[in-house]
This record gives sequence, C-alpha cells and structure tokens, in this order.
Amino acid sequence: MAPISFRTAGESHGRGLTTILEGIPAGLPLDMARDVDPELARRQGGHGRGRRMQIESDRAELLAGVRLGETLGSPISMLIWNRDWKNWTVAMNPVAPDPDENPKALRAMYLPRPGHADLVGVLKYGRRDTRDILERASARETAARVACAAVVKRLLSEFGIRVGSYVRSIGDVEAPDPDALPDDLNRAADASPVRTLDEEAARRMIEAIDRAKEEGDTLGGVFEVVVTGLPVGLGSYVSWDRKLDGRLAHAMMSIHAIKGVEIGLGFEGARRRGSRVHDPILRDAAAVRTGGFVRSSNGAGGLEGGITTGGPLVVRGAMKPISTLMKNRLPSVDLRDGSTRVGATERSDVCAVPAAAIVGEAMVALTVADAFLEKFGGDSLGELRRNFDGYLAYLSARGWGER
Repeated sequence: MAPISFRTAGESHGRGLTTILEGIPAGLPLDMARDVDPELARRQGGHGRGRRMQIESDRAELLAGVRLGETLGSPISMLIWNRDWKNWTVAMNPVAPDPDENPKALRAMYLPRPGHADLVGVLKYGRRDTRDILERASARETAARVACAAVVKRLLSEFGIRVGSYVRSIGDVEAPDPDALPDDLNRAADASPVRTLDEEAARRMIEAIDRAKEEGDTLGGVFEVVVTGLPVGLGSYVSWDRKLDGRLAHAMMSIHAIKGVEIGLGFEGARRRGSRVHDPILRDAAAVRTGGFVRSSNGAGGLEGGITTGGPLVVRGAMKPISTLMKNRLPSVDLRDGSTRVGATERSDVCAVPAAAIVGEAMVALTVADAFLEKFGGDSLGELRRNFDGYLAYLSARGWGER
C-alpha cells in the first residue's frame, strides 16, 4: 500500500462529500479553519464559474484522525456538506421514490452530452438515466481531493516544501512566460480573477470567457503547478510504477477534463536539439538539498530518470472545454427511444481552468507527499523529521567517490 492514500465518496447534489486520508504521521498540527478551508475557498474561485459556486461555501468537518489539534497517525476522515442538497432531496434521495411522485421531481436526464461520461457510463453500468452517472462524474468531487491535499500541504510545509500554481492560457489567449516566478506563487496568482501572472493577458482571458458565455459556449486552457524545496532523490528509476513523472502524469490525468500533461519543457523539448534541452550540471557545495549540485536551467522540470533533481518540479495540465453547452449543443441520442436530439444542458461553468489549477496543485501535492513518505518514512512527525535531517546530513557530508 502506498504511504499516502485517499478515497472520496459522494455525488454532486447529494448530501455531501466524504473522504478518508491515510498515511499522515502522528503529531502534525492541523487547524481546519487555517489549513483546509482556505484551500477549499480557492477551488471555488475564478472568473467563469457557474451559479453553483454562489450557493456553496465549502467547509470541511473533521470526523476522525485528529485530537486536540494534532493528527493521531490514524486515518483522517472529513465531510464537506452540499448546501444545494436542500434543492435535490427528492431527486437524490437514497430511498426508492413513491410511485405517485411527480417524475419531473426526479430530474432524470436521457440526453448524453458529447465529451462527458454520460453515455459511456450508462453503457458500462447498465443504467438509462444519465443522472446516475453525471452526479459522481461531476468535478464537484474534486473538493474532497483539495481537502486531502490541504492536509499533505501542511505536512510538506514542515520541511520547507511549497506547492503553487498559475494559469498559462485560456482558450487561445496565452500569457507570456514570466521572467521569474514570484516567491509566493499562490499569493500572486490568487490576486488575479483568472489566476494568471500577466495583467494584460488576464484582461484578454476575461474578455474571452465573457464572449464564450454570451455565445453559450465553454473554454479550456493550460495551467502550471510548481513545487519548490524538494530534495534530490524522491521517486525511482528501478520499476515503471515507481517513476515519479509517471505517477504525476497519472495523478494529473485523473482530474476531470484534463487531456494533456507536460513536465518541464514537455512537448517543446521534442522540437529542440538535445544541447538546448538538457540541464548543465554545476557544483555548488552550499546546495544541501541537491547533494551539492545545481542546474543552470530546468528543462527537465525537476525530474530525471523518474527522480527529483532538487530543482523546481514543474507540471502542466491541459484542460478541455467543459462539455455542458448552453447553445449550439452537439448532436446526441435520446436514450429512451433512440431518436436524434441534442445533448442535455444543466447549470455549469463557462471556464474552470483557474479552479482546475487548484485541483492540479492538490494532485501534485498528494503524489509528492506519497514519494516523500516513501523515501523517509516515520509514524510520527518527529521520526519523519529525524529521517529527513539525517538524509540532508548525508548529502552535506558526502565526499567525492563515496557511495
């Protein structure tokens, strides 16, 4: 079993989302109002979100795993209530409906949306009402992931490791590459309604989102997650499933609507010669976390051979446009009679790329924390710190030619 694991449960309009997070060592100070709820609020923001975000005000309620403000080393259970549940008590009731119930109150949907899990889900699970599929397939589930990631971010912060993100493009509007990322990346990105670092690009992104909304369409985009403070040596090359870049790609692709992942230069590296891709190695005895070595560039995105180099870990995700269209809906088939119709519509976002960046942070943080605990172990925070400090001492004291 992986050091860090989590499971979520719940439907978009059900009573709430629950999650169980395992692997957090004992003794980690944890305050929900300080450490978890602000992350949930960040996920709800961004220009282009739908009316659902005006209804919900996500807060995580602790059910288990923490006592007197510190983790116990046991599974941590959290619950996020859905405020919109009050409007769905009939349609999402776990009890069989009354035979005399008005069918409209059940909010059944029979017109699968192209690009959504609707059709493949009803075929796989033997259903006909796509409500049985879309409620769990909804990106509402990512709120539970963000809650889990907030806990592991708190753990990583104990070791000087920070996870941040920003939006690089929305639709065909691309922000220029920054000369350097701000030290507090999230503070800078969160100040923008679209979480980008360039004011002019932000203005054009907002205009593009507003045009798409007027036209009843949707927009995707690209975001970047950056992790700083990592030591050299997380992950491994010895087996395919231990390579950290593969694990990160898996985690990122598990996010709703993500259709592409890049690490470092990514696809750009395929267009360059090797001399313009690989990162020169330099000696710097003061660089303790990287074993006394540094790189003059970071085309590899902080990973070589599936192992962290100690440089910034850079992962990008490409999000497709949301599949719920308000106008110009695409052809579909009515699952009741096979007639040609158009895909269903339901309350949705126009653009959720800024929010997807927060979810990207979450999945990267969970994956990195898993690799961190895999490397250093420890049932308590104190033991984990001793193991980590011992590794840094080894790197600092290592001489030339030593194994």
